Amino acid sequence: MSLQNEPLTPAEGYVETAYRADAIPEQSYAPKNDMLRGRILETRLPWGSYLGVNPTSNQYSESWYQEHQYIGDDYHDYTMINESRWSQRIDENVNDFYRIARFFFVILSHGFSFKGGGWFIFGVMAVCTILFIFAADSLLQAFAPLAIVTAICGTATLFRQLWEKHSIKFYKGNRNWSNDYAFCRRTGMVKTDIGDFPFYEFDAYIEMRVGTQGSQFHSLKLIHRYPHRSRLPHSKSSLEFDFTVGGSIAQLYAAWDMLQRYMDASEPLPDIPQIEPFRHLDPATKAYDEAGKRGRPATYWRDLYANSSQEELKALREAHRAEVDSTIWGGRPDVMELSVPNYRETRKGEPEDVNDFGRFPGKAGKFLDRPEVTSTSESLDRQNAGEHQR
Repeated sequence: MSLQNEPLTPAEGYVETAYRADAIPEQSYAPKNDMLRGRILETRLPWGSYLGVNPTSNQYSESWYQEHQYIGDDYHDYTMINESRWSQRIDENVNDFYRIARFFFVILSHGFSFKGGGWFIFGVMAVCTILFIFAADSLLQAFAPLAIVTAICGTATLFRQLWEKHSIKFYKGNRNWSNDYAFCRRTGMVKTDIGDFPFYEFDAYIEMRVGTQGSQFHSLKLIHRYPHRSRLPHSKSSLEFDFTVGGSIAQLYAAWDMLQRYMDASEPLPDIPQIEPFRHLDPATKAYDEAGKRGRPATYWRDLYANSSQEELKALREAHRAEVDSTIWGGRPDVMELSVPNYRETRKGEPEDVNDFGRFPGKAGKFLDRPEVTSTSESLDRQNAGEHQR
């Protein structure tokens, strides 16, 4: 929930189309999307009514500090998220020869190392060596294949250790997060290969997929509401994005909450490690922090990771997962109902218990009607009713 006592109103740094939850323009009726037929879209997540809770994979990222330390001053341009765009695609500026060489390098270093499949290969050859002893003319001939396999697996193990230690160095040279395929905070637009679309035209769904063994997998899908405007070339598919976070279904709700706050120009940036170095570059966030509303040092996350052990960080992650799971995600109105005439009629139900509904078989769990919203001020009142750490 929002920590500020009054809405932020930054005048500079954002264009007219920047997204604001309290100023979503009127839109046309939501058409029936036949391209979604057959997909298991469990529930549609509400717009607005932020709870200020981030998914654990972002709140306590396991990799960001290593990347930040190595990349240094260039971190802004080589990270997935900064103050202006949340990139959705990597552009690799490398030739085909390098791609092929890297592919075989990873196969060798991971498949043949003693940390991977090396022990199995070594074991098979060791058994064969016993048979070779009886068939070979000398012990040298019998043990030669085993020696060769040992040398190959040993070399692969060395390569894998080097990869694990220095793989981050491949990041700057060979990976570049695209600025042209991203969620853009300052413009409120989603940039794609087929054009730019307003963020408020995408709806968030929890999609379930069933594995071959009957196991269920849930993911957060952002699907364009008006498929006739965004049909992909040479395909009948809708324009959509997949946000993957680990853990419970509540983590997917937290991811949607975080993405909305990231795009909302009336809100400060989500307080997560990946964006901390750029908070002063975003007008709304800078004003928020300078007013003392963040309540943390400017380098809070960097200092936390620098001074905490892996065991301490793991404990923080587990505690945060419990916090996300215990958050009450249901019972919130959807402010998009005020902007899309038939929005509520298209899907108004929500699970009574967010964490349980993914486990009950055949949708046996209880679904309730989402509360109706009468004005955006009602949603803002809900956001200001409590104080969750961002």
